[in-house]
Amino acid sequence: MTGFWRALVKPLPGSVPTPFYLFSLVPIRKALAELDRHFSHRPVRHWLSCKTQPLPPLLNWWQRQGRGIEVVSEFELLAALREGFEPEQILINGPAKHRWLPRQARAGLSVNFDSLHEIRALAPLAKKCGWRCGVRLQTREEWDPETPGCPTQFGHTAAEVVEGVKQLRRAQARLETVHFHLRTNVASAAVYERALRHAATICQAAKFAPKFVDLGGGFPPPHVLTRAGRGVDERFVLAAMTRVVDRARQWFPGAQEIWMENGRWLSARSGVLVIQVLDVKDRPRMRSLICDGGRTLNALVSTWEEHQILPIPARRGPSTLTTINGPTCMAFDQLARRLLPRGVRAGDHLLWLDAGAYHLPLETRFSHGHAAVLWHDGRKVRRVREAESFEDWWGNWR
Repeated sequence: MTGFWRALVKPLPGSVPTPFYLFSLVPIRKALAELDRHFSHRPVRHWLSCKTQPLPPLLNWWQRQGRGIEVVSEFELLAALREGFEPEQILINGPAKHRWLPRQARAGLSVNFDSLHEIRALAPLAKKCGWRCGVRLQTREEWDPETPGCPTQFGHTAAEVVEGVKQLRRAQARLETVHFHLRTNVASAAVYERALRHAATICQAAKFAPKFVDLGGGFPPPHVLTRAGRGVDERFVLAAMTRVVDRARQWFPGAQEIWMENGRWLSARSGVLVIQVLDVKDRPRMRSLICDGGRTLNALVSTWEEHQILPIPARRGPSTLTTINGPTCMAFDQLARRLLPRGVRAGDHLLWLDAGAYHLPLETRFSHGHAAVLWHDGRKVRRVREAESFEDWWGNWR
C-alpha cells in the first residue's frame, strides 16, 4: 500500500496545512472483504468499533452497508444515532452505563451489562425498552497489560454471572447475549479459544444458553510492529479463527450468531499521519528531525508500536540513526527512532502509516490545536475537519 499512500498524499502538501490525517475507505473495504471471505457460510456478524476510529464519513458508510456499530459511551451512542443507525443496529458495551444510558434510552438497543450494579440500576429500563441484554464476563484471558498478574476492571466474575442472570430473569429482561473483551492486538486464535471455553463453563453454571456470543477484543493488524521490532500479528492466523468459531458453535449449541468487534484490524491500515520536517539537528551518534506533528499530539500509540515511515520526496543515499520529534516541549515527543536517509531535510514530509486506529480518539492539544482530517471515499479526497484555530482552542472558555 505504500504506492497507494504516496500517490494520494503527493498532491496535498501546500494545499493542506500539516500535520494532517488522511483516511481512506479503500483499505477498509479490502479488510472487510477479507473478513467476509474467511467467515462466509458461518453465522458471524461484524460490528464497527466506534471508539477505534470515531470518524463521521466512516460511520455513515458503514451504516449504509446495513451493518451494526458497537459503542461504549454516551457520545458514541449519540454519534451513531446522528449518522443514521437505528437502535436495533447499535450494541452498547463499556462500564458504568447506568450513569448515562437512562438519558438516552431507546427501544431496541443491544446492551451488555458490565456489573451487578449496572443490572440492578438498568434492568427495569431494559424490560420497558425491550433491550436485547447480555452479561459481560471476565475470563481468565483478561489481564492488565501493564501488570499482567492483575485482572482488568471489566465484566462479571463467574459467581457474579450466576447472580446477574438470576436478576435479569426476575426482571423479565430479554437475556440473549454473553460477551467478553480480551483487549486489542489479541496475540493468537488460541487466546479466543481458551476464553470461549471458559465462557461456556460459566454459562453452564448459570444455566444460561445465549443466542449470541460476542467476542470482544481486536485481531492484531498487519504491518504494525512492537517496540521490540516483532510483528503484532506474528502468531495470529485468520484461518485459525474460523476453526475457533466452528468449535464455539459446539460449545454454545443454542447460539444463532457469533459477534466480533475488530476495530483495529479493520481500521489501522486505513489512515496515515502526514507531518513536515521543520528543523534538523545533527548530534553525536544521532540526527534529530523536528516536525510539526508527533507522538504527543497525534500518535500516542507510537509509545508501544512501530509503524512504517515514508519520506516525501523519497530520499536516497547513506542512512543514519534518526529521531523524529514532534513540536511540543516534551522529551517524550518522539514519533520514532530508526535509520533514515541522511538526505531528509527541512521542508520534506513524512508519512506515518497505519494511523487509522486510536489516533483520532487519543489526539491531544498540547499547546497546539487538533490536526486537519481528510477523507478518501475511493474516488476523491475531501477535507472533513479543518485544523483547529486558536479561537477554537481558546475561545470556548468562560
